[in-house]
Amino acid sequence: MNSPADPPSAPDQSRPEYQNEGIRTLLAMFDHGDPEQRLRLGQILQGLQQSAFGVFLFVAILPSFIPIPGMGGAVSGPLVILIGAQMLCGLRRPWLPGFIGNHGPKRGTMHRFLARIDGPLRRLDRMLKPRRAAFLVPLPAHAFTGLLLILIGLLLSLPIPFTNYLFGFQLLLFALALLERDGSLMLINWIGAVAAVLFFSFSSGQLVHYLTELFQRWF
Repeated sequence: MNSPADPPSAPDQSRPEYQNEGIRTLLAMFDHGDPEQRLRLGQILQGLQQSAFGVFLFVAILPSFIPIPGMGGAVSGPLVILIGAQMLCGLRRPWLPGFIGNHGPKRGTMHRFLARIDGPLRRLDRMLKPRRAAFLVPLPAHAFTGLLLILIGLLLSLPIPFTNYLFGFQLLLFALALLERDGSLMLINWIGAVAAVLFFSFSSGQLVHYLTELFQRWF
């Protein structure tokens, strides 16, 4: 994305500035600056309001697109579960433990990732818009989205072959729905996520086995 028309006035590289909270802002945020600068999650989310979960999810899924077997899901999965758990509990803004808030991707890494998906993102930007708030704003809808994120995060964490990109793309659509406040896309995500959870949990049996072990350990 091109830089703003107004001349810059020595921007503070440590505090990304947001003019809005949609896809265009996300693209602009990572487009300029030192590629080696590490963007801490706490700084990225600071000052955001309704799109904070969307931005957090967008950053969290980046490792799932790394072509190293087991690597991406092991990092992205727990982060997605953390996001989903907070939404399920009714939080409207993410809470970050210090060891997570003080870490984050390099600007260059995010820039390369965004460059790969720049075309689809810009096409989506023309289609997505705030609508159907009933699938986003009410607490039951917010919590249901969180529950689905937990389940997809669990699947992403498991060593199911050839699924990192699939779940990563699905979570990317969740992030875009949250960023653009698009309830229509969120409804589509709900349907897709329920189908994915049912298919992979019963076809592989790993999710059911994992949840059974977790339940027995806790209770």
